[in-house]
Amino acid sequence: MQLDTQSKLGSNTLALHWIVGIMMIMLLAVGVFMEETKAYALYPWHKAFGVLIIFPVILRVVWRIKSGWPPPVREYKKSEKILSKFVHYLLLIGTVILPISGFMMSAMGGHGVEVFGLELVPRNPDPANPMEVVPLNGAVAGIAHELHALAGTSIIIGVILHTVGVLKHHILDKDGTLLRMLGAKV
Repeated sequence: MQLDTQSKLGSNTLALHWIVGIMMIMLLAVGVFMEETKAYALYPWHKAFGVLIIFPVILRVVWRIKSGWPPPVREYKKSEKILSKFVHYLLLIGTVILPISGFMMSAMGGHGVEVFGLELVPRNPDPANPMEVVPLNGAVAGIAHELHALAGTSIIIGVILHTVGVLKHHILDKDGTLLRMLGAKV
């Protein structure tokens, strides 16, 4: 296990960053597409990957708590440090809330949760109309729905800010931050 240094990030940090980042962006893109187009056929895939992502997300949070934040490649202005911390916490917290709220929304809404055929929470069909569902707890499902939307929007904003920051570091500062995130030693 290689720890993060000012010149090189450890393999745990790199792997967890890219696995969670790429999966979250893909799930967000599919989620927005489903919301806009009502592509119901994608929901089982979205839910399955949404459940699976919680494992690397939890590992990432535990790793961040255990190892702390990587030291920056150089000293930055106080305003940059504050913005950086804000964006990183926004992304970290959002990646925890998004899959949990999605799980709760679907489970408590009566829709059930399956992971590639493995039923974690059964669907709760309406006895009068089996094509419809009866929520197990409509209030919790509603709160989870709102949290899911808020976390999704927050992560989208966070990813945009994060990307702008990466480009600033790489193009304007030329400080090696992006190269370090790609596994290089700077």
